[in-house]
This record gives sequence, structure tokens and C-alpha cells, in this order.
Amino acid sequence: MSVRHRDDGLAGSSMGREGGFGSLLRTLLAGVPWSEKAEREEVLHFSTPASENFRIHNANGRTSVIGEDRSDIEVRALKTARAESAEAATHMLDSIRIIHGLDGDVAEIEVDIPSRWNRRGYVNLTVRVPRSLSTEIIASNGKVGVRNVCGTVRARSSNGSVELYDIKGDIEISTSNARVCCCDTEGKLVARSSNGKIELTNHCGSIDASTSNGLIRVSINILGREGVQLATSNGRIVLELPDEVDADVDIRVDNGVIRNDRPLCKATRERSGQLRGRLGAGGCPIKLRTSNGSICLR
Repeated sequence: MSVRHRDDGLAGSSMGREGGFGSLLRTLLAGVPWSEKAEREEVLHFSTPASENFRIHNANGRTSVIGEDRSDIEVRALKTARAESAEAATHMLDSIRIIHGLDGDVAEIEVDIPSRWNRRGYVNLTVRVPRSLSTEIIASNGKVGVRNVCGTVRARSSNGSVELYDIKGDIEISTSNARVCCCDTEGKLVARSSNGKIELTNHCGSIDASTSNGLIRVSINILGREGVQLATSNGRIVLELPDEVDADVDIRVDNGVIRNDRPLCKATRERSGQLRGRLGAGGCPIKLRTSNGSICLR
């Protein structure tokens, strides 16, 4: 393990010579909160629980989970601390802990970062797991990414985007102020965002997605039995369906327009902002709602 302190980049210049501007700048910055930085990487390995359930808590930092052909769980934690001095940054780095153990039958890791007004720390996690593992991620400030997993995925992030790729299993995503992006997924997908767009590409299965402020764009390869429900208060909705699909369509717009590129049987417009009809033999429900924006069905 190594500790790296911030290089202010002045050593190689004429102004960075001993007694020069670099020395003066460092003197002026001494004691300023977060002016010094220290980093260290920690690697952990532990056994996969028999339940194949895994939970991650990371309050500050990026969390990336990668499914692989392996039997254990590997955690690489890049710890970063910033403080008013090099010694304080190193001291804070030493106090950042990666706690792991079992909560019932669930393997769990948690990042513990001490809180000080003039110091801050964060941990970027790269976690490699067996593909079949079911994973839950709880993050407060940081991006969440999961790929190449065949188990259930649950992800919650308060301030950070959530990106999922190549997932075969039910998905549940919630983020407050960021984007949700899923590609090449299969199963029941539930996505929620307060202030961010939702983009779901090449999905096989049912979808329930909503956001308060943002675009929702969805493309489906195979429609699930529970259908599709998309809703946004302020934003556009674009839904692309496979060529052959059996569904009952119900579209409603309060302030906006409806663009439909699909032939609907028994199509009715109860009012200017509502369209209902049937695709193929009907059956799976498709409900699209926006208060302020357009809806496009392709």
C-alpha cells in the first residue's frame, strides 16, 4: 500500500524553486481545509454466501459491480482523503474503514468515513462478483454501475447516476437527482428518478418507469406480460416496440401532443390529449402519461 500526496505541479518551473512562488503558495495554503490529498488502495476477498445475496453501502464515492466467472467476491477500494495538512490527510485515510460481514444470510460491506467539517473523504469501489449473485447497492453521493450479472439488482442513489448493462434478472432502481440508464436487460424493470432522465434500451420484459422532471426513452425487444407503464410530470416520452406485439394502448397528455406511428385497432380519442387502441390481439397493458410534454409511440 502507498500514500500519495498532492503534487502542486510547480516543482519543475522557475517559480517552484526553493524559496520561490511554490514555497510561498504552500505556506499560504497551510491550514486551508481540503488543501492536501492522500490516497491508498485496499483489496479484500471473501466467500460468497450460500444465499447468493450481497449488499453494498457506500455513502461517498463511485460503486462499480462486475459479474465474472468466479466463486469469491473481490473488493478494490480506492480511498481518498482531503484535509488541511498532509499529516491530517494521512490520519483521516487511516480512519476510513471497509467493514464486511454477514447480516443474516446476506453478505454485506459498508464504507465507514469519519465526518469532520474541515476534512472529507470518499471511496471508489470496484467489486467483482459471481455472475449469479443478487446485488443491492445503497449510495448517497456517487455513481452506481452494474454489468454482466444474472441475478436481481437493486440500486438506490441520492445524488449520482445509475447505469446497468447486460443484466438478466429483475431490476429495481431509484435515484433522486440523476440519470438512469439501462442497456441489454431482461426481467421486470422498475425505475424511479426525481430529477433526471430515464433511458432503457434493448429490454426484454415488463417496465414501470417514472420521473418528475425528465425525458423517458424506452426501446423493447420483447414485451413482458405485465406490459409497460411510463410517466413523467415534465418531459417527453418515447416508446419503441417490436414489430409484432399484442397490447392495449392507453396514452394521455395534459399539455402536449401525441405522435403515433403504429396502426391501432379500435382507436378512440376521448379528448385531444388521450388516445386508446389495440395492437395486434391486445392483452399486455401499455400506459403512457405526461403532464407537460409530447408522447411518441413507434
